[in-house]
Amino acid sequence: MRPKKLNYILSSISSLKGVGPKLEQIINKLGIYKNIHFLWNIPNNILERKFYENIHDAEINSLVTLNLKIIKHEPSRFKRQPYKIKCICGDTNIDLIYFNARHPMMRQMLPTNENKLISGKLEYFRNTFQITHPNNVTDLKNNKIIKSKEAIYSLTNGLNQKIMNKLTHQILNNLPNFNEWIETKILNKYRFKPWSEAVINLHNPSDDNIKNKNLLRRRLAFDELLSHQLAIGIMRNFNQKKKGLKITSGNKIINKFYNNLEFKLTNSQNNVIKEIINDLESSNQMIRLLQGDVGSGKTIVALISMIKVFESNLQSALMVPTTILAFQHYENILNLLKNSKINVIILTGRDKGRERKDKLDKIENGHADIIIGTHALIQDSVIFKNLGLAVIDEQHRFGVYQRMVFNHKNHKPNILVMSATPIPRTLTLAAYGDMKESKLVEKPLGRKPIITSSLSLKKENQLIERIKAKIINSMSKFYWVCPLIEESEELDLKAAEERYKILKKYFKEKVLLMHGRLSELEKEQIMSKFKNEDYKILVSTTVIEVGVDIPSATTIIIEHAERFGLAQLHQLRGRVGRNDIQSYCILLHKENIGEIAKKRIEIMKQTDDGFEIAEEDLKIRGPGEILGKKQSGSPSFYVADLSFDNDLLEDAKIMVENILEKNPKLENIQGENLRNLLYLQERDAAILTLTAG
Repeated sequence: MRPKKLNYILSSISSLKGVGPKLEQIINKLGIYKNIHFLWNIPNNILERKFYENIHDAEINSLVTLNLKIIKHEPSRFKRQPYKIKCICGDTNIDLIYFNARHPMMRQMLPTNENKLISGKLEYFRNTFQITHPNNVTDLKNNKIIKSKEAIYSLTNGLNQKIMNKLTHQILNNLPNFNEWIETKILNKYRFKPWSEAVINLHNPSDDNIKNKNLLRRRLAFDELLSHQLAIGIMRNFNQKKKGLKITSGNKIINKFYNNLEFKLTNSQNNVIKEIINDLESSNQMIRLLQGDVGSGKTIVALISMIKVFESNLQSALMVPTTILAFQHYENILNLLKNSKINVIILTGRDKGRERKDKLDKIENGHADIIIGTHALIQDSVIFKNLGLAVIDEQHRFGVYQRMVFNHKNHKPNILVMSATPIPRTLTLAAYGDMKESKLVEKPLGRKPIITSSLSLKKENQLIERIKAKIINSMSKFYWVCPLIEESEELDLKAAEERYKILKKYFKEKVLLMHGRLSELEKEQIMSKFKNEDYKILVSTTVIEVGVDIPSATTIIIEHAERFGLAQLHQLRGRVGRNDIQSYCILLHKENIGEIAKKRIEIMKQTDDGFEIAEEDLKIRGPGEILGKKQSGSPSFYVADLSFDNDLLEDAKIMVENILEKNPKLENIQGENLRNLLYLQERDAAILTLTAG
């Protein structure tokens, strides 16, 4: 049972004073859903404002705090006219300017003949000093309210720094007290402050705190890494101690399936299938990570695993991140199983009413053998009759802990996690420390390496002429991926729309456009048209990055390739080369690019080995970006950055090993403190596992 003192900090942000439904939705865009997420949202800069007795000592366009006497209100007479308040600072005139102001409110906040402390950006307009929309107005006796240094946070449309600071401080003022969960020797080694002190100081910039910012951040990073390793350790103990569902050793249906296959499996696939079958036939629960490069044939390995489970009269679930990918797997698997009696169904968020109820009934009464779907599969309404295997595709899109939900859906089904994003070995240990690992290191037989080249955007017209010629002489289709622009979906869409208009001039009705603003159904319809009709070019933002499989698409052009990370370039390149026809990747870049961008492009031209690319990516960027929220890898740490905090990870691992050896159930005072940490870091699933064990 979660301690009551944690309720406030783990509540939804809707519980905060001043947060209504509209503001809640805006703040959610920053990944802030609970009060505690404000604490992990560390300031990225500091705003400094100085107090001036004499306005002439201040710099124009700087942030200032001034003692002003209110002289006269000049309300706006029509809509676009500003509300002006005449003031004096010493003996110098200055105006306060407001737009769309309410007259009674202004007079109440700034009464005439009174002095106020006003803070804002000092401007000089038409021979008069002015401050437009001051960000702080307070009485002289409350001079401590206006801070000389203030935290600057990342924002999104509809949000300002004043709101972010106000809400963050509302939470900081209500922090619960905790006993320390970090061992004394580690606290001393890194000179860590207590948890609440570190949190408060990080969000309250002062000269000392600025100097010690990284020390304070690393305290919170250690907490995050400690909770992560502790959760993994608890899961590992649970899996080793409890027996799983044993799958029988019969292979009749698998052998029949092998005989009907129209292609030969690679040695790598055969080896991985053996590893999985050995796991399934053992009495322990299988929890295995299957890493395979794009196009390495992970799906067929997963399908054979699911057929093995079917032979023991148990169900399998395949969970994927998008509806498009779910339908793609559904069609492929139906085709591969056309000569069998295995019942395959698909369940996504699009299923409603009677159709959804029918599917849920089939799952519950065991009439569905393989269930393919999105995260809809882990909703409470989905009850499996006898789930024997859960396959989770594109693991990084779900997060490390979502797979644990399947443990509470059924009696410990076997779990196979698949990732097409190769992860360097050190990071695999951090992310998947509780799992065995398999790798597919060969491409299916007959696949040719993708030829990758680079081209300056200045030669764009020559490229278009080459595409024209190829379209006339072959059945080839083309992806044209538009650039990432400052993590902004709106700007990404604008770039894609502009490219679409340009290509429409040359290729008329042969061009389609796809982007993230479209619904899942609209995306599916566009992909279906591109695959099955006479369209030749699909202009897209990076929404095609995951899993899209159209064999007739043989060339991908990635515009402004210098803006992408190596891992993402490699993922995008994997959209082509899906058959035995020679495929191409063209990296379009601006004329003058930086050294790192040049290095990325050269690596892409030299190799198409995803594991090699992952290691190079690690060297170039550091793990923080690879494993962070914006990049796809896993785990998604809020504060920890493994490019700087590898030493913390090592110490966290050692501390966890010692704890679980002596106190595996997290009992006594030490256990209570560590459980508080797990709750704080939202590792509730680990505590559920602990309770179940």
